[in-house]
Amino acid sequence: MGAVIPLGDKKNKQASVTPLVDLTRSSMERVNQLILSKAGSDVEMIPEVANHLISSGGKRLRPMLTLASAAMFGYEGEHHIKLATSVEFLHTATLLHDDVVDESDLRRGKSTARMIWGNQASVLVGDFLLGQAFRMMVDVGSLDALDVLSTAASVIAEGEVLQLSVAKNMETTEDDYQAVIRAKTAALFAAAAEVGPIVAGTDRATRNALKSYGMNLGLAFQLVDDALDYGGKAAELGKNTGDDFREGKITLPIILSYRRGNEAERAFWRDAIEGGNSSDANLEKAMGLITKYNGLSDTVARAIHYGDVARDALAPVPDSPWKDALMDVIDFCIERVS
Repeated sequence: MGAVIPLGDKKNKQASVTPLVDLTRSSMERVNQLILSKAGSDVEMIPEVANHLISSGGKRLRPMLTLASAAMFGYEGEHHIKLATSVEFLHTATLLHDDVVDESDLRRGKSTARMIWGNQASVLVGDFLLGQAFRMMVDVGSLDALDVLSTAASVIAEGEVLQLSVAKNMETTEDDYQAVIRAKTAALFAAAAEVGPIVAGTDRATRNALKSYGMNLGLAFQLVDDALDYGGKAAELGKNTGDDFREGKITLPIILSYRRGNEAERAFWRDAIEGGNSSDANLEKAMGLITKYNGLSDTVARAIHYGDVARDALAPVPDSPWKDALMDVIDFCIERVS
C-alpha cells in the first residue's frame, strides 16, 4: 500500500549523504567509540536497552552535522566529538521516550525497546542517556554550547507535550503542527548544527547561519517523513506504513485533506482519528482522500520550501567540500520521497 509522491523538478544527479559520511568518517569512528563507552553501565539492562537502539542502523545525521559544522571552520580539537555524542544521546533518549508515548512496536524495522524490555526500562534508560549527554556537555566547558543543547532538550520535551495536546484533534491547524515539528525535530537539528561553529570560535552571524540551516533542514526532514508514512514502504520507513494514522497522529497530509474536504469527508476523519477507527479499510480510504486533495504533494512542496530556506542560510558561508556536503544533505532529505 502506498502512493506515488510527485517531487517536482528533479535534479540531474542523485542526492546522497555519502560526501558527508566520507568527510566525517574518522571523527564518527571516535564518536561511535564514545557512544559505546558512555552507554556502558554496571546495571546490565542499561547497555542492553541503549545498544539495541544505538546499533539499529540509523544514519546518525545529527552528530555528523555537529562534526561537519565544526570542521568547516577549521576546528581541530576534541570538543566536537563529545558534543556530537551528546547530540546522538539526546536523539536516542527522545526515541526511547517517543516509542513509549506512541506505543510503537517497530523502530527502524526492529522491535522497539519497549516491546522487549517494557515501558519502564525504556523511559529510565532514556533518562540515563540524557544524563550522560549533559555530563559530556559539561566536560566540554563551553557555556554557549551547553546553553544551546540544554535549551534544545527543553524545547523537545515541550514539543512532546504539545503533540499530546493536539493528538487525535482534527481541529489542529497547520500552525499547530508546525509548532510541534519545529520543537520535536527541527530544534535538535538546529542545535546540532550550531554547536559546531561555537566550539570553532566563529562569530554570531556564522552561528546563526548554521542554526537556520539546521532548523529548516529539520523541518524539511520531518515533513518528508510525514509524507512517507502514507506514500512510502515499510522497509524504507523502518516502521509500518500508516502507523501515524493508526496512532491518531495529526500530520500535515491529514490536516490538508481534512480542511479541503466536504462535510462527509471531514466526518470520516473525525471518526477515524478522533474515534480511533483506524482499520485497514479506513486507512485505504484515508489515503484516497489524501491523494484526492494533494495532501502528499503539497506536504512535499512545503518540505522543498524549507530546503530552499536551509540552502539560502548557508549561502554566505565560504565554499568548501564541507559546505557542498551539507547542501547535498538537503536534497537527500527531500528526495527520499522520489
